[in-house]
Amino acid sequence: MNPRPAPSHPGLPAARWEHFEHGADIGVRGIGPTPASAFEQAALALTAVITDPADVEARESIAIRCDGADLEPLLVDWLNALVYETATRKILFGKFQLSIGEDGLRATAWGEPVDVARHQPAVEVKGATYTMLRVTEEPAGRWLAQCVVDV
Repeated sequence: MNPRPAPSHPGLPAARWEHFEHGADIGVRGIGPTPASAFEQAALALTAVITDPADVEARESIAIRCDGADLEPLLVDWLNALVYETATRKILFGKFQLSIGEDGLRATAWGEPVDVARHQPAVEVKGATYTMLRVTEEPAGRWLAQCVVDV
């Protein structure tokens, strides 16, 4: 695992992301005080499959919308929307802000075009899957959002 802490919210568990092994693919996991925070951390874990998210500058923003009320398919849709934007726009994302409501997810993702020399992309993520998909509230008020991504 490769956990990375995120800014904490007073009185709430710290948010972070991590990877977990899964055969030839890789699992991405976000942990946070809210489902939205856990989804943001899962998105950072997705970027970290490719490059260090800390090396991605917030130069451009893209609005993303995913419909649905069920959190598990919503996580897969969210991550696949990021995979699509990365592939079609040749952009990496390093900052996210999102909200989850009854009608789905609304987000802004900030990033910059891929700079092969600086970002040194490790692999290409082909898509988020339903393998090991889980979005749940854990003890102590932490939310976990995870799935395996095809690389």
